Amino acid sequence: MDFNNLIQTVAIYALPVLFAITVHEAAHGYVAKHLGDPTAYMLGRNTLNPLKHIDPIGTILMPLMLYFATSGAFLFGYAKPVPVNFSQLRHPKRDMVWVALAGPLSNLIQALLWAIAFTVLLLLGVQERFFLIMCTAGVLVNFVMAAFNLFPLPPLDGGRVLVGLLPRRQAIAVSKIEPWGFFIVLGLVLLGVVGTYWLLPLLRVGYSFLDLINLSTPFPPRIR
Repeated sequence: MDFNNLIQTVAIYALPVLFAITVHEAAHGYVAKHLGDPTAYMLGRNTLNPLKHIDPIGTILMPLMLYFATSGAFLFGYAKPVPVNFSQLRHPKRDMVWVALAGPLSNLIQALLWAIAFTVLLLLGVQERFFLIMCTAGVLVNFVMAAFNLFPLPPLDGGRVLVGLLPRRQAIAVSKIEPWGFFIVLGLVLLGVVGTYWLLPLLRVGYSFLDLINLSTPFPPRIR
């Protein structure tokens, strides 16, 4: 593994990843507080300070190990989840959906902002590749983070949305998966199921939307 390539990759992706993780987790906390649960606020997690959301293993060690082990072909990581006491929400089952959606929605907004920044740089005639590639990374990171977290299996955000939308009996059945959900998702990722049948289709939809609104789209060709 070329150490210089690693440094370059970290430099390009560090800011987009930090913003993606921080705003995603803070969004959960802000919406939860607005809907009646102050747990994250009381624990100091309603903040845009990335240090409060970074998990040393899931955010730093695991992605680096996977980067070296797979020569950059496969990356996976996670941040500290914002604590939410759903029983304190004013309408627990309904509000759970809004709290869960807040994170992925924040990533979609960030992807749009990175695409706008990319377009503005092109219009201004900026030729500095570092900033253009960083915008490209910002779009991709946020689309991937939004799509991955919307996968409909607890404890991911999509799983909580599913639990909130299902009738009570089915919701209870799905929620019982949560203790093993992370390992099931990880297994599906390693088997290529999540990437092929979930992430790639949703990424195509995201980039197609950027094309539709006439933004210059820093689209990785292999996704199209």
